[in-house]
Amino acid sequence: MNKQERIQMLKDVVNINSTNGNEEEVADYLLKRFSEYGILSQKVQYAEKRASLVCQIGIDTGKTLGFSGHMDVVDAGDVSIWKYPPFEATADDGKLYGRGATDMKSGLTAMAIAMMELKQEGKALNGTIKLLATVGEEVGELGAAQLTKEGFADDLDGLIIGEPTGHNIVYAHKGSMNYTVTSYGKNAHSSMPELGNNAINHLVLFCNEVDRYVATLTQKNEILGNLTHNVTVINGGNQVNSIPEKATLQGNIRTTPEVSNERVEEAFGAIIQKLNQQKEVKLELVWDYNKQPVFSDKDSTLVKNAQIVAKKQLGEEMPLLGTPGTTDAAEFTKAKKEFPVIVFGPGNTTPHQVNEYVDIDNYLEMINVYKEIAVKFLD
Repeated sequence: MNKQERIQMLKDVVNINSTNGNEEEVADYLLKRFSEYGILSQKVQYAEKRASLVCQIGIDTGKTLGFSGHMDVVDAGDVSIWKYPPFEATADDGKLYGRGATDMKSGLTAMAIAMMELKQEGKALNGTIKLLATVGEEVGELGAAQLTKEGFADDLDGLIIGEPTGHNIVYAHKGSMNYTVTSYGKNAHSSMPELGNNAINHLVLFCNEVDRYVATLTQKNEILGNLTHNVTVINGGNQVNSIPEKATLQGNIRTTPEVSNERVEEAFGAIIQKLNQQKEVKLELVWDYNKQPVFSDKDSTLVKNAQIVAKKQLGEEMPLLGTPGTTDAAEFTKAKKEFPVIVFGPGNTTPHQVNEYVDIDNYLEMINVYKEIAVKFLD
């Protein structure tokens, strides 16, 4: 493809409103484009209007390198405050604006084009490049979990996630856990609180206990730092002059290899059990989301190849980093065998924001980077 064709394909993908629950249109578009290059693709249905896409090029012998990107985007919010309509990709001053331009349709499209161009060029590959385009990454890595469960990641010898990292290579990221605590009390008039049981007060007890526990977790990962915990949602009560009979709290935890998800689950369960022994306290804990940390080998062939290619193509050293955010790698690494993972893709710090954009040059250069990394890794 020439430069304008590459940009137009990204525009086409950004223009598809694939807010969670509507990813199949992106899968259909990519399937059609792959077929134009003689590349067979397989849709893996998740639900109505939701399908992941799997396709591959190369030969059946040798290693398999995975490319992966998610097709869903977060809601655009108030479209009236966007500089340009979020689902009408607009190029301006070297940037392409649109919801998902950075997170992560530029990475996904760059990977797809890399495969199409390698196929068109007749490049001899000593192995397989497999694209795993997923649904529902933003709300629980749903597609990655399904593809992993159904065996699509079992043959991988390496995996590149095209999430936005700019000129950095990420080889580790924190885990992520979401939970809900429900507190049950008893209604009463606020002038006679002794006749009721304030459900909100018991959530405060829980918050205090969790804060004390987190303060004891001093183990620090040299790349990822410390475990973090935040209470992010609280709901309770019906009106200002009534004692609330029910209240709920939600929180998020970012874990590291030093403080495992299982250890956190056990500790939070013990806190709930302890508090429920107090008079009139009735708390219920449910884990809504549980993704493990990913900590790959920084000295792996995949990392070294990516650094060599990036320096050659981009003219600079790529720092190796860890990140607090989670990716589909948390699911794909549950496959039958271990393999190295890097997160390396075009983009910046505008994901989920108004006026999200990607630098066009960054997008274009990553197509060539992906092509060369793949060939080098398979050799």
